[in-house]
Amino acid sequence: MFEPGRLVMVDIPGTSLDTETAAFLREQKIRSVCLFRKNLGTEEEVRALVRDLAAVLGPEALIGIDQEGGAVVRATFLPQPPSAMALGAGGDAARAEAVGAAVARGLKSLGINWNFAPVLDVNNNPANPVIGERSFSNDPIEVTRLAGAWMRGSLGEGVACCVKHFPGHGDTHVDSHHALPTVDKSRAELDALELVPFKALAAQAPAMMTAHIVYPQIDPDRPATLSPQLLRGILRDDWGYDGVVITDALMMKAVADRFGYARSAVMAIEAGADMVLAQGSKAEQLVAIDALREAFADGRLTRAQGEAADARLDRLAAAYPARAVDDGAARAADHALMAEAWAAGLTALRGARPPALGQPIRVIVQGDVPTDMVSEAGPTGRQAVALFAAFTDAQVQMVDDIAQLDWASVPRDGRLNVLVSTRRARYGLAAAGWRPDLHLALWNPFQALDVAGPTVLTWGFAPGALAGLKAWLEGRAEAGGRAPQGLQ
Repeated sequence: MFEPGRLVMVDIPGTSLDTETAAFLREQKIRSVCLFRKNLGTEEEVRALVRDLAAVLGPEALIGIDQEGGAVVRATFLPQPPSAMALGAGGDAARAEAVGAAVARGLKSLGINWNFAPVLDVNNNPANPVIGERSFSNDPIEVTRLAGAWMRGSLGEGVACCVKHFPGHGDTHVDSHHALPTVDKSRAELDALELVPFKALAAQAPAMMTAHIVYPQIDPDRPATLSPQLLRGILRDDWGYDGVVITDALMMKAVADRFGYARSAVMAIEAGADMVLAQGSKAEQLVAIDALREAFADGRLTRAQGEAADARLDRLAAAYPARAVDDGAARAADHALMAEAWAAGLTALRGARPPALGQPIRVIVQGDVPTDMVSEAGPTGRQAVALFAAFTDAQVQMVDDIAQLDWASVPRDGRLNVLVSTRRARYGLAAAGWRPDLHLALWNPFQALDVAGPTVLTWGFAPGALAGLKAWLEGRAEAGGRAPQGLQ
């Protein structure tokens, strides 16, 4: 009989595989590990870590990572892809496919065979605190077109995709890392928006990740991750989906605070998932594994359920093996591709024009933006100031928290005031009286709705995004991207 540990993905400590962790993985028959920023040292260290993991996990290893693009990129030494919405602003499906392929080449060079991307969420809620520019569009047809292209690129290079977050995280105003969101929509409403990309791309998606969201008109008691009505009912029975279904992290408060590791692990498999993502200490991971072992022993979960899940995971690992393949000469070209794709997405709103290089300007920017543990840390104030290196008279006003900016204190002395946003959160009502001459949003594009006046959207802050913006500021490039409806 299969081992329940084969249905559990865990995380590990450190940038190398220590003896105790290796023994735990072997003893529990774990075949799947997710890597996070804490695990990523130098490129050579990551390659060694993945090689050691593959040796311990065995030939059916599944080694996962979040390498979406934009601010959700763990391996920052690889060519850094544009955020989904940057690709949406560019609008070119061939470019999206090329980016997906380049992302896969980078991961494959490390031996990583499973990428938790692309995002299929339709971000139609400007107040969404966690998706935003991670979505290709607020139009489900555009999401389908561009995410499908991105996925073809990845799969063609031999790295498994995992689309997320089924059945849709785009219309939430709560982050499921911290609380339990609710989307109170009927099945017909979901069919018309959230479910469109998932249904359209199900046949080519080898894996899907669930959302910790309650859809009360479908299942009032359980989030999608734990819901038979959503996972078995819609995904398996209605659509006939036979790919891998993996949960989002069980440690997220939306699930952990209400159901706990043990109960949620069992409920997820019972609902139709194949694998649970159980991060945390070894003791916490063991709680999930032991709960599954007990549920299979006492009949709450059947042997047939376990074997079906195990077989789906086996097929995924066989189709996308975890072995390193050097990207060689493609690396330099892929860096150039990412820079070109970021630049193509640069978007000017409300007649934004670059200042003359000799125009006296004032740059108002927050100094530092720490990571929220989902995204990488935001760009530093120093990086923002470097955008203006070619300007002959640039005065800098560095602030601790941009949301606390008192616009009345900004001098009116003839300088052109340039507000540079390096943070993820919306400004909200705090920005009601702000009137910058130019607003540069380096992360959350929906900040454009908070600030009146000319605005430029980069959709992210990777080197390619900042280089594209710097070229625009210096008059060397255009900002030809197109924002989704509602931001235009």
